[in-house]
Amino acid sequence: MSEASPRNPGRRRILGSATVSATAGLAVGLAAGVSLALPPKSPPLPPRPGLRRFERKVVAITGATSGIGRAAAIAFAAEGGKVAFCGRRTELGAEVERSIKEAGGEALYIKADVLIEDEVKAFIDKTVAAYGALNVAFNNAGVTVEKPLHEYSSEEWDRVNNTNLRGVFLAMKYEIPHLLAAGGGTIVVTSSSNAISTQAKRSAYTASKRGLVGLVQSAALDYAQQGIRINALIPGTTDTDFLRKAAGMEDVPDAVWRVGLNQWVRSNVPGIGRLATPEEVAAFALTLASDEHPFMTGAQMVLDGGKTAKSG
Repeated sequence: MSEASPRNPGRRRILGSATVSATAGLAVGLAAGVSLALPPKSPPLPPRPGLRRFERKVVAITGATSGIGRAAAIAFAAEGGKVAFCGRRTELGAEVERSIKEAGGEALYIKADVLIEDEVKAFIDKTVAAYGALNVAFNNAGVTVEKPLHEYSSEEWDRVNNTNLRGVFLAMKYEIPHLLAAGGGTIVVTSSSNAISTQAKRSAYTASKRGLVGLVQSAALDYAQQGIRINALIPGTTDTDFLRKAAGMEDVPDAVWRVGLNQWVRSNVPGIGRLATPEEVAAFALTLASDEHPFMTGAQMVLDGGKTAKSG
């Protein structure tokens, strides 16, 4: 993730000033000897030995070099899927591919940016060329820029919406013909809890994520009788590395980061009162992508620890 500046915003800036302010305030508090508890962490997901829901299935994932996408790539491969995934960061992509192969799975990293139509098409074409078909797609790539609406440049607005919404449209445009050729399949799209209940400074992000829900609903009706199920995954805020980088805290000790994060969580995360882990969100994505719920399509499935329940 590149650093952001007012004139050239980073493509994956997810936290707003609230998090940065909380973390900055943390340093002052620690210096003054303030004692704060570390934030609660999720218990590890229980093992599911022998589960092979994606045996002999080909899975394509966008935005899988880190975070939720990375966790999903590893999980799909662990359940027998042949996983092709894309992202812009080649070193991270190669590391994810290597990790999957070392664990005995099948994976192929293909460099692609969902903003560029030719690269999206090439990603899907290379996936099918490598593995012979396409059965499952997890369209996960997304970005944000956070500021009051009138302060967005047209370029910033377009970048967020073209990545989050147009990027999914492009992915589906090139995935669906292969799913039809395979006799059907599943598509899962990562939206956001902001599609239901949002906050200030997120107009571009919210517009794109609510747009994804509408896209999923309409596309699900387009293909419901042709064996393709399409559903939206709506996660709450997730504890990923790019949150830490966005706050400018990459170089501080882990304990300092965790305490600063806890301050933000206490003020901004209702319900269970912690962030989701990438693995938890990925596990839910796999459930939606599996054959376990053949009557589910056009759905908005929320995994947010109670965030939107309180806002409602």
